Amino acid sequence: MIITTAKFIQSNTEVDKLPAQSLPEYAFIGRSNVGKSSLINMLTGQKKLAKISSKPGKTITINHFLINENWYLVDLPGYGFAKRSRTNREKWVAMLQEYLEKRVNLVYLFVLIDSRIPPQTIDLEFINDLGEIGLPFVVVFTKTDKLSKGMVSKQITIFKNELSKKWEDLPPFIVTSSETGLGREEILALIESENARYYEETTSTSS
Repeated sequence: MIITTAKFIQSNTEVDKLPAQSLPEYAFIGRSNVGKSSLINMLTGQKKLAKISSKPGKTITINHFLINENWYLVDLPGYGFAKRSRTNREKWVAMLQEYLEKRVNLVYLFVLIDSRIPPQTIDLEFINDLGEIGLPFVVVFTKTDKLSKGMVSKQITIFKNELSKKWEDLPPFIVTSSETGLGREEILALIESENARYYEETTSTSS
């Protein structure tokens, strides 16, 4: 897939006020400071599309970007709740749950995992919850340029072993680096394939 246009559409905290569900959308989510904004900028080829901050938990809204005029890239708030009040945490959980349950045009969720650190309970629990609700997703390992190839392989194996405790068939994995562009073509190829399927099903339903 070649990205020719990528533009910011809106930020919102109310699911009912998000863009009309007329285009397929792909959401990116992960723990605070996982490198989500950098990955989005790498994928779209725009250095400042998603705002990067040195402060974890900067994204607190659902952000929609229109890509190639025919699909949405969605930047979801990072979980982990860095420096958030209990009230704000509860609001975020409710907003995320509503988003995942109501967005019928949500095709795929990309769950970002920092490859440099051991498996975190909050990541494992979130992935397990996705398995329960049956939402298609892929696990995306970030910041792999910070490690040797051997360490990346080791970290991924450890993570897979943790998931295997509850998963009979593991979800798909993609290894990425926002610095080198690793994983970009793989993610965009997945989106392109899913877009073709989405529009084919939409056409057959309407005809």
